[in-house]
Amino acid sequence: MIINSARFSVSSPKVEKCPPSDLHEFAFIGRSNVGKSSLINMLTGHSRLAKTSATPGKTLLINHFLINDSWYIVDLPGYGYARRGQEQRDALQKMIEGYILHREQMTCLFLLIDSRHEPMKIDMDFMNWLGENGVPFALVFTKLDKQSKSAGNRNVKLYIDKILETWEELPPVFMTSSADGRGREELLDYIEQLSKLPVGYSDDDTAAGDTQNPAEE
Repeated sequence: MIINSARFSVSSPKVEKCPPSDLHEFAFIGRSNVGKSSLINMLTGHSRLAKTSATPGKTLLINHFLINDSWYIVDLPGYGYARRGQEQRDALQKMIEGYILHREQMTCLFLLIDSRHEPMKIDMDFMNWLGENGVPFALVFTKLDKQSKSAGNRNVKLYIDKILETWEELPPVFMTSSADGRGREELLDYIEQLSKLPVGYSDDDTAAGDTQNPAEE
């Protein structure tokens, strides 16, 4: 897929305020400081489309970016930022869950995982919640450039092994680096494939598929 245009559309405080649309939406979420904004900028080829910050937890709204005038990237607030007050954490959780569970235009949720870390309970809990609610999602491991290839592959394998302890099959898995563009073509090809489905289509096939096995790279 070639990205010809990408522009910010709107920020919404809750799913009910998201724009009416008949376009596919591909949402991105992950723990705070997982590299979400950098990944969105890498995918679109626009270095300042999504605002990056050295301070975790800066995304507080549901942000829509219109791509090629034909589909949306949706930047969701990160989860797990402990320095927020309980009231704000509850509000963000309600916003995130509202979008994920009730936005019919969301075709796939891309769950970003920092490849520098071994499996973390907060990520596994969120992943299991997605599975329990039948949410179509894919795993995107970020920051592969921040460590050796063997270290990154080791952590990804640990995640995969952990998932397979309770899951019968894996969701699609992508290995990425915003610094060197790794994984960009694979992610855009996957988005293009899903874009051929009717908006609002729901099927287990969008939640599972071919996995990019790091051990085979």
